Amino acid sequence: MLHAARPMNFGSDTPVLFVHHGVGRNGADYRDYWLKLVDEAGVFAIAIEFSETFFPDYLRYHFGNMHNEDGSANPRAQWTYGIDERLFLALRNAGVTTRHRYGEFGHSAGGQFVHRMLSFGWRNHVAVAVAANAGTYAMPDLDIAWPFGLGEVGLDAGALREVLRFRITVMAGTGDTRVTGRFFPKGPRSMRQGAHRFERAHNYVRAGRDAAVALGTRCAWTVIDVPDVGHDGARMSAAAAPILAAALHASERPTQRSFPEAP
Repeated sequence: MLHAARPMNFGSDTPVLFVHHGVGRNGADYRDYWLKLVDEAGVFAIAIEFSETFFPDYLRYHFGNMHNEDGSANPRAQWTYGIDERLFLALRNAGVTTRHRYGEFGHSAGGQFVHRMLSFGWRNHVAVAVAANAGTYAMPDLDIAWPFGLGEVGLDAGALREVLRFRITVMAGTGDTRVTGRFFPKGPRSMRQGAHRFERAHNYVRAGRDAAVALGTRCAWTVIDVPDVGHDGARMSAAAAPILAAALHASERPTQRSFPEAP
């Protein structure tokens, strides 16, 4: 299900931003957060709702439908990480947008979705990406098994270098330190990433920089602290909006890349 927040001055050249909700599957709420932001930001925000009816658990949403409960792998064409790209191509084919690139914002489980999506190659048409207050990360380590690392999923050192060189902005609320919430990931593999979400965000970016040094490349990831904000989708959206808007408005350049028809 799609929930759109369209600015008053919308046109086909208005930058497109895909917004990903958390584990509450509340796409309409995230649309409402962005309704207050799109006019000043000058972006067309589309909150993609992954309902529990069709995406019933974490395997289907923020872990991308890559594997089933028994560990068996699904074909790449069935991974949920490809949904944003297919939607963008459909919007282009329908004439809704003439843009060549789009933006990504995800909060909480949506932050998990966004950074994991980018880790698996859906980057060509992404101009800017913000992952905010994610509970866990796919750490940039080929020796740590998926979904807490990038091991055992067919990625090699070359693929990891490409992920590290792609600009990912991680946003962390300085108040996002509660560990008693129902949905806070507190299994042993999650806890190895840090005591709480704020700490895990910094550890993820730090691990990226360490991996880049080891692989002889650069890390384009950054972490931005949002003062006095906890696990709050509305306030993190407001903090991210200027960053996303600036990058989206600066990103559009004529390109020779051809776009395939939407499936």
